[in-house]
Amino acid sequence: MKRLLWPLLALGLTLGGMSHASDRSASADDEHDPFLWLEDIHGDRALDWVKAQNARTEQQFAASPSFEHTRERILEVLDSDARIPYVTRKGDYLYNFWQDQAHPRGLWRRTTLAEYRKAAPRWEVLLDVDALNAAEGKRWVFKSVECLKPAYTRCLISLSPDGGDAVAVREFDILSKSFVEGGFALPVAKSEVAWIDENRIYVGTDFGPGSMTRSSYPRIVKEWRRGTPLEAATLVYEGRPEDLAVSAFHDRTPGFERDFVLVATDFFHARHYLRRPDGLVQLAVPDDAAAVDAHREWLLVETRTPWTVGGHSYPGGALLAIRFEDFLAGKRDFAVLFQPDAHTALASFDWTRHHLILDVLDDVKSRLEVLTPPSAGNDWQRAPLAGAPAMSTVHVVDTDPDTIDEYWLTVTGFLTPPSLQRGVLGEGEAETIKQSPAFFDAAKFQVSQHFVASKDGTRVPYFEIAPKDLKPDGAHRTLLYGYGGFEVALLPSYSGSIGRAWLERGGVYVVANIRGGGEYGPRWHEAALKANRLRAYEDFAAVAQDLVRRGITSPKHLGAEGGSNGGLLMGNMLTLYPQLFGAIASEVPLLDMRRYTRLSAGASWIAEYGDPDDPAQWAFIRRFSPYHHLKPGMPYPPVLFYTATSDDRVGPVQARKMAAKMQAMGYQDVWFYENLEGGHGAGADNRQSAHMHALVYEFLWDRLQ
Repeated sequence: MKRLLWPLLALGLTLGGMSHASDRSASADDEHDPFLWLEDIHGDRALDWVKAQNARTEQQFAASPSFEHTRERILEVLDSDARIPYVTRKGDYLYNFWQDQAHPRGLWRRTTLAEYRKAAPRWEVLLDVDALNAAEGKRWVFKSVECLKPAYTRCLISLSPDGGDAVAVREFDILSKSFVEGGFALPVAKSEVAWIDENRIYVGTDFGPGSMTRSSYPRIVKEWRRGTPLEAATLVYEGRPEDLAVSAFHDRTPGFERDFVLVATDFFHARHYLRRPDGLVQLAVPDDAAAVDAHREWLLVETRTPWTVGGHSYPGGALLAIRFEDFLAGKRDFAVLFQPDAHTALASFDWTRHHLILDVLDDVKSRLEVLTPPSAGNDWQRAPLAGAPAMSTVHVVDTDPDTIDEYWLTVTGFLTPPSLQRGVLGEGEAETIKQSPAFFDAAKFQVSQHFVASKDGTRVPYFEIAPKDLKPDGAHRTLLYGYGGFEVALLPSYSGSIGRAWLERGGVYVVANIRGGGEYGPRWHEAALKANRLRAYEDFAAVAQDLVRRGITSPKHLGAEGGSNGGLLMGNMLTLYPQLFGAIASEVPLLDMRRYTRLSAGASWIAEYGDPDDPAQWAFIRRFSPYHHLKPGMPYPPVLFYTATSDDRVGPVQARKMAAKMQAMGYQDVWFYENLEGGHGAGADNRQSAHMHALVYEFLWDRLQ
């Protein structure tokens, strides 16, 4: 029953798309905002403005031969047949979703382990999304699939009409490779579904007016029986409008069948219930637990803040274990499986059938440990799992906790193309099954990690990827990337696109591990929450200043990029630290923090940023609201805002308004681009993604001369 954060954006955020009505009162700021008309996402006037802005940006940055070259080089990476087809085990088969030039919307397919070991596996195609679109006259984007254990022959497939988070759900039969006539089906909405058995599912969806939370997620979860209308589904739980979301699921593990209800009250707090025939029993775990997980006889709790229980005190960021039935009976004698220190944090944990794998970050670099539950009175046993090269990330991408001790690892680094390894605990070391090709010559570059003191003295790490022969003359085009929110850690990872579009051209690439992220666990995140948000921006500015101090670059050659919450970071770099940068790119950003809770899924992030309708909180939120910091006559660097009409997390309106306001103030070097599809990722297929990224790199390279 692992409780995970709500879908973040590739990096990140659960922010939503269509501007929706709110019962929150209007403010004086709204009355004096001349750009509210741009919040009409699909309005003719707003879209005419978008089209004009797109044409202007395309003419400036997409008309050159260098743009075409950059776009095609990125597209070669995204469409490459040599990429690793990552798989998820479901029973006897390995499943994969694949997009390439011939299949831009993708293939959902499967193969066997024996086939997968081959250089060119034979795949069984289950669903061709491009063929489906041709047959139905749609532009579906494949989002997710939920299959019924243990046979895995019936699945619930989620398809988005435009790449956003709102999806249609349709039941699919794998044996016939077709959608089930008269099967479970839901129209487009932000829905949560989960199998109970062959004839029942849990469903949270838009049941009608008032059935969704203010954050635009399901407020009500029901049990829906096959062959009956959705209106006849049985109520399981009804949350409050101010809750974030409500969901339920069934654990089908033989001998440990259980049902759970999760009530997320905000982004970082939730109540967990065990559903029994006589009603719901709330689990007495902290509401702010980072994760709560039930696996067979075990209950795991990952703390976010210190927890005193059963006469013991546990720090935030710890992982605790107890037998599930003992916990229900009132016992609280937890075993401590992980306890953080000043340099370490728990990145994730994954069960196999008999073991638990911990992914630990040590100064933002990975190491793995294998834990074995006690038997015959023994304590938990601990052993290292083969680690990764220096400055790298090793991550568990799949396990089969129901039947075997198989595990799949991906190992990557800034200059190390990903490899996919498979192992079985107790059967020797993992073997490399697949290896991604190198898309650029890594031998020319080196990776280094640095630390800098932020404004308050906090030690902030950052990674630098630079040519080996770099001279500290301050003349190098440098791109600084950051996120700093929602406890999301930025780890070393390979990007063929960055290698080709930035490093090979002579640029330096830097990743800042600023507060607000998860690089050092909950404490790193909490240090930049709400009233302390400016600490994240002070950290990023400190990294920028250190790059100049070390002679890597100078302000006119230093660019910055970030998306979603990172787009908000970019807005604050623009308005609070304009002297540090030569150009800034802000992707799918939050920018108007006065109205963010009224736009799309914005109410779901109050736990991160605060409530702007509370005057006391607006007083500190306003300090990091870029839209309200804009002033005429300032030395703002060139800036590009890019977003997507179909983004139903953040929505496109904040980027629209920011660009329009700056242009109205007389700033000429302000650029805007809005893709129609793609949702919060700003691209529905590889060609759209390549186009967007090429625009960004061309803008930055041109302006950082």
